[in-house]
Amino acid sequence: MASTPPLPPIARRAAGDDPYAWLQERDTDAVLDYLKAENAYQEAQLADQAELREQLFEEIKGRIRETDLSLASPWGPWLYYTRTTAGDEYARHYRCPRPADDSPTVDEQHEQLLLDPNVLAEGGFLSLGAFSISPDQQRLAYSLDTNGEETYRLYIKELSSGAITELPFEQCDGSMTWANDSQTLFFGELDDTHRPWKLYRHRLGSDIAEPVFEETDGRFFLHCYRASSERQLILLLNSKTTSEAWVLDAETPLGDFTCLAPRVEDHEYYPDHGQLEGQWTWFIRSNQAGINFALYQAADTGQVPGREQWQTLIEHRQDSMLEGVTLNARAYSLSLREGGLPIIEVHPQGAAAYRVQLPDAAYSLYISDSLEFDNPRIRLRYEALNRPAQVRQLSLADGAQVVLKETPVLGPFNADDYLSQRLWATAADGTQVPISLVQRRDTVGTATPLYLYGYGAYGESLDPWFSHARLSLLERGVAFAIAHVRGGGELGEAWYRAGKQEHKANTFSDFIACAEHLIEQQLTSPAQLVISGGSAGGLLIGAVLNQRPELFRAAIAEVPFVDVLNTMLDPDLPLTVTEYDEWGNPQEADVYARIKSYAPYENVSAQAYPAMLVIAGYNDSRVQYWEAAKWVAKLRATRTDDHLLLLKTELGAGHGGMSGRYQGLRDVALEYGFVFKVLELV
Repeated sequence: MASTPPLPPIARRAAGDDPYAWLQERDTDAVLDYLKAENAYQEAQLADQAELREQLFEEIKGRIRETDLSLASPWGPWLYYTRTTAGDEYARHYRCPRPADDSPTVDEQHEQLLLDPNVLAEGGFLSLGAFSISPDQQRLAYSLDTNGEETYRLYIKELSSGAITELPFEQCDGSMTWANDSQTLFFGELDDTHRPWKLYRHRLGSDIAEPVFEETDGRFFLHCYRASSERQLILLLNSKTTSEAWVLDAETPLGDFTCLAPRVEDHEYYPDHGQLEGQWTWFIRSNQAGINFALYQAADTGQVPGREQWQTLIEHRQDSMLEGVTLNARAYSLSLREGGLPIIEVHPQGAAAYRVQLPDAAYSLYISDSLEFDNPRIRLRYEALNRPAQVRQLSLADGAQVVLKETPVLGPFNADDYLSQRLWATAADGTQVPISLVQRRDTVGTATPLYLYGYGAYGESLDPWFSHARLSLLERGVAFAIAHVRGGGELGEAWYRAGKQEHKANTFSDFIACAEHLIEQQLTSPAQLVISGGSAGGLLIGAVLNQRPELFRAAIAEVPFVDVLNTMLDPDLPLTVTEYDEWGNPQEADVYARIKSYAPYENVSAQAYPAMLVIAGYNDSRVQYWEAAKWVAKLRATRTDDHLLLLKTELGAGHGGMSGRYQGLRDVALEYGFVFKVLELV
């Protein structure tokens, strides 16, 4: 006799405007019992996939070189690198003497193990925050989060003896910044809303830390870092729309930080310190001349230059977003974005500027390692949807490139077997929205299952990236696409602003337009279309499911920001106040109405929804676990369909999910198994 399939958990509905608010009562038996019941239901519903999930796990793992060495980075007399070993969840950190020929060749006979996270994790969650070698290279400062809450413990390791000291400080943000005396450390403290708000100075050998700076405005985060020149320490205070920087000579760490330019609302600027034509110079990337940023320089005369002393080095460009600047004694390099693509423009000292040339039409590119300040080369990371990541060495003087390392794909793989394309959908207001698409060449010309991913917030750019795991989709005939919707940064600052605050609805309509375009072009069909997004991308998924559920067969939402209205109404929650610049403050009546009009939790209605898999992290400090739990509870009580609706809460993880690399692969296998089940591909 066949066993009776398990019934889904039905959450208790309480009285009041928010009947599932009781799920916010963390650590109570009622909440934990409900989350565990949902986990058990999810496991039971996917129990028939146990063999497939194991097959997927082994398949994905089989493409990855489990024992591998990172490309070593030179610093002074040493090369620093990591090594992954088969069976280990985390990479180990090493160094070895630098070869006389200045090659990146590792000397395994004389290598020194610096840190082994596999031992530190003890089988549980582990996130390494800071990993910072002191300027004299005698000590390692590192920080650890052992539960996913993104609160860190601080440690100092003496590299000559191996002795480890845990620093006696609580509520640390994980940052650790050395001064040049290799005895003074700066670190940040979190406030009650999990915001880095205080900077402390600590001298090795003492049990105390001196408060250096306190940021009282809840919109602003505090961050301290070393300038490219290694001669200055920079304290950056920034909200989503405004920034302010304070600087301190790294040789005099007991001195006071000096403000570079007092904050002015909506003025963002980001300083660094380097050389221009052989002279020490401040470089400042600022939006004072336009939203796409310009680059300014001010001579380092020993005094901190006022804003009136900034001189234009690179003018504001209407068609080009200046996203970042990398400094080197031999050149400064601009990270630009034009037409939805990243571009590196190099300005060598005493020579004409040039742009880095690349082989693909749609790709991801960024400067991965500027190496030492006085080095004639930098390293670029380059990849595409069908091309594994490469580390390319760039000669700054002439632009010559050498591929130093390509991430291997074990087993049968040929990049040319996959077609990578850039498509354009037309949004409701006529805006052209880019889509990046990859599929197996032998599926071109037919409607295929398609996995569509989106994010669309904070100005973040989803540049096309390669994935070993994704090959398991592509090989089963599933195409993969990224919708580069407004709210992201793919087409510059204006693209971001057109998808935030009062324009947030564009993010959702853009995604729907991308889905409709893929269907109209007969690349897929509603019965074959799966959508996915995480965090703010989970908000996107929740919103479009309420608006157009019939367009999709299935949806995956990871740590989804779906209870956005209630979260933004609670200033005591982590991140809420600083998020006002992104979403608005719902204490204002018009903002309240606007957010309520699209908030996924509020807008669940009595209609048929596609199959859904929702993932949450119980220790997530960015998107609280209850957002997903409340959303699923309301969906269960309201929807009119009987499609799969599954909630998995990682009870020992945070915003990024489980921390180990094999644990991460098993999470992917679970999601892909869900996709194949719903699409009836297995």
